[in-house]
Amino acid sequence: MNIQTAKRWFNWHKWTSLICTIFLLMLCITGLPLIFHEELDKVLEKQVTAIIPEGAKPQSLDTLAAIASSQYPTNKIRYIFWSEDDKNKVIFDLAPKPDAPPESSKYAMLNLYTGEILDKPTTDGVMDIILKIHMNMFLGIGGKLFLGLMGILFVIAIISGVVLYGRIMKKYDFGMIRKYKSKRLKWLDTHNLIGIITLVWASVVGLTGIINTLSDVVLYTWQQGQLKEMVAPYANQQPVTGQLASLDSTMITAQAAAPNMEPRIITFPGTIFSSKHHYAVFMKGNTALTSRLLTPALIDAKTGRLTDLRKMPWYVNTLFLSEPLHFGDYGGMPLKIIWAIFDIATIVVLITGLYLWVERRKATKQQWNRIEKTVEEYE
Repeated sequence: MNIQTAKRWFNWHKWTSLICTIFLLMLCITGLPLIFHEELDKVLEKQVTAIIPEGAKPQSLDTLAAIASSQYPTNKIRYIFWSEDDKNKVIFDLAPKPDAPPESSKYAMLNLYTGEILDKPTTDGVMDIILKIHMNMFLGIGGKLFLGLMGILFVIAIISGVVLYGRIMKKYDFGMIRKYKSKRLKWLDTHNLIGIITLVWASVVGLTGIINTLSDVVLYTWQQGQLKEMVAPYANQQPVTGQLASLDSTMITAQAAAPNMEPRIITFPGTIFSSKHHYAVFMKGNTALTSRLLTPALIDAKTGRLTDLRKMPWYVNTLFLSEPLHFGDYGGMPLKIIWAIFDIATIVVLITGLYLWVERRKATKQQWNRIEKTVEEYE
């Protein structure tokens, strides 16, 4: 690599790093507690257990829906989903209308076996606030896409850093730290070494983070593609009104169509995940991997008849798989601890990178001051 090429790579590394560093620091700091969100939720949020009386059987889903609706008489149910932590809890999302914004939702959590109202979950807890900062900085889709751009710059900084480190290692031993040289050189070597150690982790988290910021784009693409195909026969029909098909019969139909799967969420007609004529029952697998993937079964909301069931396209599945991987959600506590260690190491890389830039500017300024002083003395 000649000097001009090396300088070009150095400039790519410097400017991409500088532009994204502050935002990456924010993402690493907020991401650290999110790695342990399940454990922290149990400490920070009120925990309510669904107690099952001896010999009790699950309540009818229609009965549970009526109980949830009675809590918010002016709202309509638009989503039903099952708690990931406690399968004995059913959560209802109710809003004034199906396409209302997420912040208008009200929630009711019920005991699946008794119908008891356990809680009315909110979205303003500490972990929820941290998640919103991490996802979009409270700036909606604009903030999300901006963070995606910062993720792209981060990946470019990683690639350019690897190229530069490879050039350095042609002259020195791998992993060397020049402890007895200047302080700046010691921190430069530390920065480079930790950067190489965290290379794979940073690349995985960076790329999955970029994918996650495209969730709205993925949803729109799915709506305009597969979902539109699935509901095409209903395109010229009026939206469904009046009494809808039984939720229990809808569930039976969906489970018969996907016998080796279990329901994750039911979406009502008019929501962004279904059509104006269908329930969409999203079924999931029962293994660590397939439980992250969803298969929509569309049920005619008037007749209760199955109209279509398809596997999600590759780009949606990529999003489903990247979300838990981004937070180390696949391997239990051991993987979470590894993710946290690498997160902290990346914070060190970012801070040392800022330090090196500041020190380099100081050194350059001092050098120019010396040159100016020499010129003045000569004159």
